[in-house]
Amino acid sequence: MNFIELKKIENETERVNRTYDIFNEDSRLNHSKAARVEFLTTVHYIEKYLQEGDKILDIGAGAGEYSLYFARKGYKVSALELADANIAAFRKKLTPEDHIDLVQGNALDLSRYAENSFDIVLLFGPLYHLENEADKQNCISEAKRVCKDDGKIFFAFISNDFVFLTELAYDVNYFSSGDYDKKTFKLNNFPFVFHTADAARALLAEGGIRVLHEVAADGASELMAERINKMTDEDYAQYLRYHFYICEKPELFGMTNHFLFVGEK
Repeated sequence: MNFIELKKIENETERVNRTYDIFNEDSRLNHSKAARVEFLTTVHYIEKYLQEGDKILDIGAGAGEYSLYFARKGYKVSALELADANIAAFRKKLTPEDHIDLVQGNALDLSRYAENSFDIVLLFGPLYHLENEADKQNCISEAKRVCKDDGKIFFAFISNDFVFLTELAYDVNYFSSGDYDKKTFKLNNFPFVFHTADAARALLAEGGIRVLHEVAADGASELMAERINKMTDEDYAQYLRYHFYICEKPELFGMTNHFLFVGEK
């Protein structure tokens, strides 16, 4: 499978499935210090709201990075993932001690889960792929339905505007050759769907989500990866403290490849 073949797939579900034959989700969040920033930031915010005995639903669980982390801390975790490659990678990491209800399924249909049944709902991967506005709202609605009235829902988006600079780090000709509208600077939604900060806010507002935190999940970490990966553990720990210091500052919110929104219904 390559990008040309991927683009020819008309069925959206199948195209998402095959996307992860190309992208290795299993190592995305853990292959380096820079890559780990997104995971550590997301965990930091989830743990602000977790209480003993809480039930977590990980929708679009990928290769299980978050599900395994929280299950191994004693939380009750259910995980749903669409892509074959991610399911296979997730299952390889499961041990007999990992009590995770892992199923293959689509984020647009959470009918297997009862309403008001989870304290924490993670909706990360699905919004990287849904282009149709009705599908996005359906996805948000389903996440709200299964979340308890006093629960929290965590949403992740890929930033449209900052991706330009990280792409420039890989391709000096990106501004002339990149896959985007040269007048509006809107990235073409392939192989992922991109949102500006305002578009993400509008989507959640329309879905009836009250936003508690807007977080620059990884900040400039990919852009600065070469430097960050050379840091000593001491410097890296201080860099993370700096990142947590700035990641909710409104003036720096857009300086990130991934937005994290923490909300409630």
